[in-house]
Amino acid sequence: MGRHALGKLRVIGGQWRSRLIEFDAAHGVRPTPDRVRTTLFDWLAPRIQGARCLDLFAGSGALGIEALSRGAAKCYFVEEGHRQANDIRNALLMLKAQNAEVSEIDAIYYLSQTWHRYDVVFLDPPYGKGLLERALPELGKVLVPGGNRIYLEWPQGQRPELPERYEWLRDKQAGQVCFGLATYHHPAE
Repeated sequence: MGRHALGKLRVIGGQWRSRLIEFDAAHGVRPTPDRVRTTLFDWLAPRIQGARCLDLFAGSGALGIEALSRGAAKCYFVEEGHRQANDIRNALLMLKAQNAEVSEIDAIYYLSQTWHRYDVVFLDPPYGKGLLERALPELGKVLVPGGNRIYLEWPQGQRPELPERYEWLRDKQAGQVCFGLATYHHPAE
């Protein structure tokens, strides 16, 4: 079996700024563009230091790696694709990241069985498969109460409807990429 086609992306900020990481470019992995990551981490700047993050549908791992580079305490990467998960593991090894875990498992199943709680969740699933709509109802139980943040990315013109207890905080478009930040209000809040 031959080596798969690799793409490269650059870490935008933090301790690994300008470092390049490789990802599986041949199997539909589309890393969040640089300018979108810059905007997102500007939005998250007051919250990312010390945060527990979940990069669900991790793909290239760009969002979780960026969070770790900027001071997140821990990041869990969930990616069911074997090649993609291995590329994330290799990138984390190259960066000598000690505060990360990669789970090679279905993202919706992960949400149903994990006991971890997260401050920040990156939710950028493959487009056109209804995965945002399936993940959002399950996501609330893995979020810390008060001040959690959920990053969502979607194709142009298809902004997702948020379930009850979710609130949009901001959203933006950059080229063909639409993205936003939301929060979840637990019943006791």
